[in-house]
Amino acid sequence: MELQNEIARDLLNIKAVQIKTDGYFTWTSGIQSPIYCDNRLTMSYPNLRKKITKSFAQKVKELQIKPDVIAGCATAGIPHAAWLASELDIPMIYVRSKPKGHGKGNQIEGLIEKDQKVLVIEDLISTGGSSLETAKVLEEEGIEVVAVFAIFTYGLEKAFERFHNENIALQTITSFDNLLDVLVHDKEITEKERETLLAWRNQL
Repeated sequence: MELQNEIARDLLNIKAVQIKTDGYFTWTSGIQSPIYCDNRLTMSYPNLRKKITKSFAQKVKELQIKPDVIAGCATAGIPHAAWLASELDIPMIYVRSKPKGHGKGNQIEGLIEKDQKVLVIEDLISTGGSSLETAKVLEEEGIEVVAVFAIFTYGLEKAFERFHNENIALQTITSFDNLLDVLVHDKEITEKERETLLAWRNQL
């Protein structure tokens, strides 16, 4: 929990995650949101990305089934997959959002074989669509997906339902709820503002 809160504070400090209590960001989908997340910024902060890698590595130790390969979701999951694979000293691949339009037309880049076990790394879970699509591509090749790990989740109920329905385990380092707890603890927002932000999330 200590490392989780530390990473949550780091994400806020570098503005990888921003929360407004008096305004809204506009997501690509058009949703008006009090929170905006850009975990690509973590690449530029060596100490933070080491903490993220350490947290992922700890979670791997707790898995009942250990991965043979680490897979990064294109594009933001790729660097974190690479750092984790290096930390664990195991192979890494990445999965394109769609097959390459030239050459061999690969969608999976790197070497992985049927019946191997893979851990998928994503930077952010909103509805879970991109990471579940990555898992589907791998499973269609006869590869077992042991779990999906991500840095952050908005905690949308529809995402949890989708992972449950696909029977794929999801773990994240931190979450919307965790960030709000940290902000309240640090007196950056009030308990009433926390409740308002949770109510916004829960109605999505």
